[in-house]
Amino acid sequence: MWKSSLAKNRIVVLGAGFGGLELCTALSEALSERVEVTLIDKGDAFVFGYSKLDVLFGKTTPQAVRLPYKEFVKRGVRVCQQTVTAIDPVKRRVTTDSDTFESDVLVVALGADYDFDATPGLADSTEFYTVAGAARLSELLPRFTGGHVLIGVCGAPYKCPPAPSEAALLLHDYLSTRGVRNASEITLVLPLETPVPPSPETSKALIAAFAERDITFVADREVSSLDGGRKAVLDDGTELPFDLFFGVPKQRAPKVLELSGMTEDGYVPANPKTLQTRFPGVYAIGDCARQGTPKAGVFAEGAARTVASSIIADLLPDQARVPHAGTGSCYIEFGGGRIGRVDIDFLSGPAPTGTYHAPSVELRADKVQFGSSRRARWFGRTT
Repeated sequence: MWKSSLAKNRIVVLGAGFGGLELCTALSEALSERVEVTLIDKGDAFVFGYSKLDVLFGKTTPQAVRLPYKEFVKRGVRVCQQTVTAIDPVKRRVTTDSDTFESDVLVVALGADYDFDATPGLADSTEFYTVAGAARLSELLPRFTGGHVLIGVCGAPYKCPPAPSEAALLLHDYLSTRGVRNASEITLVLPLETPVPPSPETSKALIAAFAERDITFVADREVSSLDGGRKAVLDDGTELPFDLFFGVPKQRAPKVLELSGMTEDGYVPANPKTLQTRFPGVYAIGDCARQGTPKAGVFAEGAARTVASSIIADLLPDQARVPHAGTGSCYIEFGGGRIGRVDIDFLSGPAPTGTYHAPSVELRADKVQFGSSRRARWFGRTT
């Protein structure tokens, strides 16, 4: 798989999200003289997932949350804005809409795509999981004067599991500030028994926050269709009329991975400790993979560190391999300027566990540091 020390090894990374950016950064730091890294993404900018809530509630603009990939400048790394059209995992060959790439090591970090067609009626409705969708709702919210707002998840797994709960609590604040909360109802539908299953304490706190704010929580249900743009049908046949819909689309690994023969049950299986796939020299990390963790950026980033350590150890034998820990922290907006945090461990014990940190104004500084440290590390931004 690896070339002799006289030739540079070719590493191709598909996807410039949390996983791809961290992996390429780590490889550049350790192996810039030994490898040629190609990072391929169809987009031209990175966006933190949590910033979509800021767009949704008018705290910022879509343009302001973009971090252009032209600012991702790392020694030994080439960034290509191209769309992947085919993958041969046996030959580790990638075809795009404009080129073909051969690799010695291939890392698939393409994330998950939104499958709007999987939920009849959703394509003609509203959602907040894309920047464009959040921006559209941000234009509708100021004109909303009362009625029923339904926040509905259309299927599991879905990215950033706490986000729908955050949206409900922040919506309560938004409508209260505008003076229309008393004329409004908020319902949250989740395909989970509790908002954060690995942490009963976090779930208990969220459910209490819903009750305090008169937010209806419908557990273990999903939105299966939207009828006429004003009524949601749940998977048990329950019908919920609404005046405004905050949708979370079903998600799946990109179609190109299915066509490559890499997926099983919709995602790419990977060894949870090493992130290796069944194809030699091919790794899968992040939302497109079954890596033993939720679909959230912090877990893709952790997986990237494991893959980086394996590649580095292969080429620099004195370096240690770091097993995938499956740990990460999620910040949760509770409203009122307060943020909670849950530290989750998915792989070290027989079952996932979560440690809850109660919401506070002080934890907001932690969340700000989370974002600023990655903007600095990946994009060289100090503000």
